[in-house]
Amino acid sequence: MQQQDVCVLLALNRAKREIKRAARQLSCVEEVLQRWAQSLKPVDSRWVTAALDWQRNPNQGLVGFFDPAYPAHLKAIDDPPWLLFWQGRKELLESPKVAIIGSRKASHSGLQMADWLAKECSLHGITVVSGLAMGIDSQAHQRAVEQGLTIAVLGTGIDKVYPPRNRQLHRLIAHQGLLLSEFPPGIAARMDHFPRRNRIINGLSTGVVVVEAAPRSGSLSTALAAINEGRNVGAVPGNVFATEAQGCHWLLKQGAELISHPDDVLNWFAMTTNKLSVTDQPATEESLANSALSANVGFQPTTIEQLVMATGLSAAEVTEQLLFLELQGLVKAVAGGYIKVGRR
Repeated sequence: MQQQDVCVLLALNRAKREIKRAARQLSCVEEVLQRWAQSLKPVDSRWVTAALDWQRNPNQGLVGFFDPAYPAHLKAIDDPPWLLFWQGRKELLESPKVAIIGSRKASHSGLQMADWLAKECSLHGITVVSGLAMGIDSQAHQRAVEQGLTIAVLGTGIDKVYPPRNRQLHRLIAHQGLLLSEFPPGIAARMDHFPRRNRIINGLSTGVVVVEAAPRSGSLSTALAAINEGRNVGAVPGNVFATEAQGCHWLLKQGAELISHPDDVLNWFAMTTNKLSVTDQPATEESLANSALSANVGFQPTTIEQLVMATGLSAAEVTEQLLFLELQGLVKAVAGGYIKVGRR
């Protein structure tokens, strides 16, 4: 991309709303200049230099609004970014995409659900889009990147890692998935950047799945934007007493689709898993674990005492059977007891 193109596209990000709306009907940067060359504000030269330097390295570059590679879904939102910085597998911009988002302070069951959804979507060739935050976002990225099918949209410059704890995941996605940002290299995280990031997550995706969300959260604003854009929106129900589930329950009341299985999401793409989850599969004679015990371990912590009362087994038998289930990868010991993990 040439310097003039970069300057104009960066300037459009700061232009008046009426100029942005009219510019979307044009076909190239030259037409923008013909109409509004005197109206566009000057752009910080450091941003222009950083952008031009960024595209000189392999497997990274720029995509402008008028570029054929610019995603059509993203063009359709109310305020699309005029310039995108990318690193990794640019071809993922052309793939079918779903956003999986949610709370940074996710519960164990929320992480399990994000993992399950991301796994099945990526196995079916659907790219998982999220925001590289801790919690639900990170879990979705970690599972989908195994198939090389994840896009992390950043609220910082493309070269910055935020939060710092996700440095390794950031690096992995840069090699096996795709990093995307509208902010030039060198731009640090700011609070107002994340709502802007969220509109891109929504804009890239056919639909948005909220796994967990507090009543006032960025995930809810992303979902509401998706509803306004006419996208598919789904929410995962949770514990009615848990704060992280309240946002999802509110979305369900507003008409969001209830998501309880990956097929609910795959149906948006006319796909299904056509297979059972681990927890749906019938027990075999070789199974060492008591089926009644397994059935009474849920996705919230269950104590040994509760299992003794529910199954009629002795405490020693329950402990022994829990060990067998844990060795099979079907339950996990956590604070407060045991939870089911068999859906992975």
